[in-house]
Amino acid sequence: MKRTSLTEADCPVARALDAIGDWWSLLIVRDAFDGISRFGEFRRSLGIAKGMLTARLRDLVDCGVLETAPASDGSAYQDYLLTEKGRALFPVVVALRQWGQEHLYAPGERHSVLVDVVAGKPVEKLALRSADGRPVGWGDTRVEKL
Repeated sequence: MKRTSLTEADCPVARALDAIGDWWSLLIVRDAFDGISRFGEFRRSLGIAKGMLTARLRDLVDCGVLETAPASDGSAYQDYLLTEKGRALFPVVVALRQWGQEHLYAPGERHSVLVDVVAGKPVEKLALRSADGRPVGWGDTRVEKL
């Protein structure tokens, strides 16, 4: 089945999913935040087929989430590095992580946590706030077309 492109959709969620919406792409971005930058490292971490990884890395480079650079160790390999656009996905990855922690683990089940390196404590749960600082939920918002 041919994939439908959402690059021209009116909805920013649809466009974002078109760019990074499959699980492999988000897991690659997660691994990049964790310091992975080489093809082989991504492959070992994810257990993904070479062809699939090649395609996902190419797509992430093409949409500007990752960029390639000569390997930092001077070898013939290349590194895949997060761009500014890619680093802007950090709150998205954190939100998915926190949602998963809250809803997909049994009480007491072991899982990883995101820790603030300065304080040495888990990062607080993300919260959406209005322009004046009030916490807002889905019932406090609406979508308006510009």
